[in-house]
Amino acid sequence: MAIDNDVYDRHAAGWWDEDDPLNMLHGSVTPARFAYFVAVLERLGRDPSGLRALDVGCGGGFLAEEFARLGCRVVGVDPSAPSIETARDHAAGCGLEIDYRVGSGEDLPVQDGEFDLVYCCDVLEHVTDLDQVIRETARALQPGGVYLFDTVNRTAVSKLVAIKVLQEWRVTHVFDTPVHEWDMFIKPEELGSTMARHGLRLHETVGLGPRARNPAVLLGFVQARRGRMSYGELSRRLDFGPTRSRAMSYMGYGTREETAAR
Repeated sequence: MAIDNDVYDRHAAGWWDEDDPLNMLHGSVTPARFAYFVAVLERLGRDPSGLRALDVGCGGGFLAEEFARLGCRVVGVDPSAPSIETARDHAAGCGLEIDYRVGSGEDLPVQDGEFDLVYCCDVLEHVTDLDQVIRETARALQPGGVYLFDTVNRTAVSKLVAIKVLQEWRVTHVFDTPVHEWDMFIKPEELGSTMARHGLRLHETVGLGPRARNPAVLLGFVQARRGRMSYGELSRRLDFGPTRSRAMSYMGYGTREETAAR
């Protein structure tokens, strides 16, 4: 069954609503991703203040707002026009200046070499042409620019959790429509090879996943499904962060070589 990316249009108004399933991507997930990305920039000696940053697949603007607060000049791109409107409204309400544009990762509405930093989260496992998205990412980055990302690994663990628990099992599934297809998940070595074809050097990948050790926390999916717990609270209780295993999801970074392939 094909994935339903239109779900982001239908739920667009709920990105910042803790009771909406999309808010699971905020809770503890946004802090986990952002903390790792900031640590990478620190290791590379890149002061984020003033950096030109591109958010590919920005959704409702979770990470765009975090990078804007660091002083980055952020452009957020997403194919969902309703999500872009939600992101614009929320940023305006927070007094943040973020340039949001409707567009796809396969055809980014940006100039060549326009950005010092590109980041892409919860996106690569949804696109139909990964090679073209990475090609466009390399085009948008200036030589030496940094690429930050996370995505879902294609393993037995991700099939159990992302497909069975979160999508197929009636008492735990998050949406009433398929948002993932296991065959579209990406192994780290596959992503590294794709990046290399377009002049992006992969430097590191680390695991990303829930760190909660109490098995009872998993019952939160049932509670959230029944409206007894918000999805934002469920995300916080799962305590997403860096993990030793990359079996579920992973995040990492790369840099654009001086001459990117085309």
